[in-house]
Amino acid sequence: MTSASTNVLIRLIERNPSISGAEIASELVPPPQFEHASFESYRPDPDFPSQQEALDRLGEFAAVWRAQRPGGFFSRNRKPKAELPGVYLDGGFGVGKTHLLAALWHIAPGPKYFGTFIEYTALVGALGYAAALNLLRGARLICIDEFELDDPGDTMLMTRFLGELMAGGTRVAATSNTPPNALGEGRFAAADFLREIHALSANFQTHRIDGLDYRRRDTEGHAEALPDTADVTRTAEALASRGHLVSLDGFDELIAHLATVHPAKYIKLIDGVEIIALEGVHELNDQNAALRLVAFIDRVYDAEVPIVASGIPLDEVFDGEMMAGGYRKKYLRAMSRMIALTTGELPPHD
Repeated sequence: MTSASTNVLIRLIERNPSISGAEIASELVPPPQFEHASFESYRPDPDFPSQQEALDRLGEFAAVWRAQRPGGFFSRNRKPKAELPGVYLDGGFGVGKTHLLAALWHIAPGPKYFGTFIEYTALVGALGYAAALNLLRGARLICIDEFELDDPGDTMLMTRFLGELMAGGTRVAATSNTPPNALGEGRFAAADFLREIHALSANFQTHRIDGLDYRRRDTEGHAEALPDTADVTRTAEALASRGHLVSLDGFDELIAHLATVHPAKYIKLIDGVEIIALEGVHELNDQNAALRLVAFIDRVYDAEVPIVASGIPLDEVFDGEMMAGGYRKKYLRAMSRMIALTTGELPPHD
């Protein structure tokens, strides 16, 4: 329970947060579930040797920093060999890519930043290219989780952005954005990644990680929904009466409000909120609205804020045309996260 707990329901649609560049940068850290991730706590599956190989390779990538510290995991009392300044982990969902990325971040000296591809593009969108570049310039390490290749404009932007940072000595580590519950389909292979960032490809070493989703999540699960709006209201009021900070909003009103708030500010929109209640969830037919919902759900998921909702289950909000289109991967990831947020199956996750 947070110090901001209250017996009064709040409405997200009444929040209009502001956020500075410094505040955005301060949020570029691993999600709470990876606060203590380390190479030592990663458990490679012996049935998939590539997991141990990836662990070893990242240890070598980190050796330039570990060499500055006495002892420790991977310490070999020898000069680390020269490494490319970029590393890319390609693999399916649930094999520990994010764990390894966070472990690498924890080892690196500051300044350092950790965020999803969407968070970095939101940073550039909120501050402007030059200001965002100046903010991150001089970083020792930039970690990019779920690097996305489905938007050529964003990919070109990030390639240029990373190129300028790497020219100044910044090292970069990235993972692919293979979605959860996609039944093994459509991984962004290393070759695709290198082709799309061709200007930087010579700076990256790539490592494939095979394996099974360690959670073995049921791919047939669905988000939970309460029967009607009155049930959501009663549930929200009951939770608030116990001292939780609960937000209660209509689904349409929240979707409309998200269009007025820059995605970089979504994290401030839910600041302090312990439970999100939504009334009247229904199918979306506008792709812009759907993508804003995806970005919002990413922040809610990282903050581990459960959702109670009425209407159709949240994992059914994307229409058939969307699910057959170019953003299918994003929608699949959001669907899995909405299932977790409404059923209590929150992280740990990949």
